[in-house]
Amino acid sequence: MGIWRTRPDLAALNVAARGTLAETLGMHFTEAGTDFLRGTLPVDARTVQPFGLLHGGASAALAETLGSAAANLCCAPGTRAVGLEINANHLRAVRAGTVTGTARPLHLGRATQVWEIRIEDADRRLTCISRLTCAIVAERDPNHGA
Repeated sequence: MGIWRTRPDLAALNVAARGTLAETLGMHFTEAGTDFLRGTLPVDARTVQPFGLLHGGASAALAETLGSAAANLCCAPGTRAVGLEINANHLRAVRAGTVTGTARPLHLGRATQVWEIRIEDADRRLTCISRLTCAIVAERDPNHGA
């Protein structure tokens, strides 16, 4: 089971993405290993900027989606991971096809988690490297306030 406290269920992750930014941009969770979560993003009209290149915000959205989902699968019962900070370095332009992101933990602590997300093009060339920091917080009771 590796790092996971909750076994990754790709079908459930993809169902949970319905009606969210992930679905709007065409993201799909595609693979989970003992220490990683992987997903794809199409490079199409939904995800490019006006010059026809993959939008940096779309890459960051893929990174945060993968990192946040993975972080929550590593949380203890009664806790939830929420994003604190994300950064992304865009290293290579992508004009078409699909990019694949792979999230791996750098730190899995009680109060914080840090994830590295590598995004590659179809030729497995690194296009973006991102780091996501999540805070681990107590789950809130949906029946008791905000």
